[in-house]
This record gives sequence, structure tokens and C-alpha cells, in this order.
Amino acid sequence: MTDFSERIAELSERARRDREAFEPPPNPPDEETALEFLTDGVGAAVSLYIEARTGEQFRFDTAEFALLERALNDWLELYAACYGADLDATFTVREAAELLIETHSIRETALLLTHVPERTASEAWTHRR
Repeated sequence: MTDFSERIAELSERARRDREAFEPPPNPPDEETALEFLTDGVGAAVSLYIEARTGEQFRFDTAEFALLERALNDWLELYAACYGADLDATFTVREAAELLIETHSIRETALLLTHVPERTASEAWTHRR
């Protein structure tokens, strides 16, 4: 098992535990917890993908890639739930990585993918790509 394979397995297991332990906030938003899911979860998954694709060109096998994307989407769903939004996330780790490279912000990446939290018209205008 490669270092990347071990790290993917760890991320997958952590996402599973986070999903099982999650209790929706009684009064959304819970921005602190949402940010934790982004930095410790989404950010870790996307960073691993970027490192694997730009370093030694690690090749994900089908199962590893599925685990990494499921973990990413689990954390994005938990992030949205912290804002009281129900999300059925089906994003690719590649599109998340491309947005992170473009925006340099895990928050902006999550917002662009999930549309959570919803932006006002003036905020949407100032953040157009």
C-alpha cells in the first residue's frame, strides 16, 4: 500500500466518522463547524489529490478514487448541513481542485460548488469568475 493509498483510507475513515457523529445545528448556521469540515476535510482531500497529480503522477485505482471523492462529498454535505441546507453532493475531486487553484480559498471553492451559503445579488456580482 502506497503512502497515498494509506492517506486516502484515513480520509475515508475520518469522513465516515464525521458523518456518523454529525448532529445538525439547532440554529444554523454553525460557521465554525462548517469551516472545520472545509479545512480538515475538503481541504485535506483536495490537497492530497493535487499533491498526487502534480508530484510523482500517482495513479489512483478505481476504488481509491471513489473513496477520495466520497469523502470529499461527505464533507461538502456536512458543510452545507451546518448552514441548514440539504445537499446531495456529487462533485469530482478534480473540479474542487481546479476551483481551489483558481480561487486560492477553500471557502470560495465550497461556495462555488454548493451555492451554500446563498449569496446576495451584490455579493454574486463582486465574486464572479
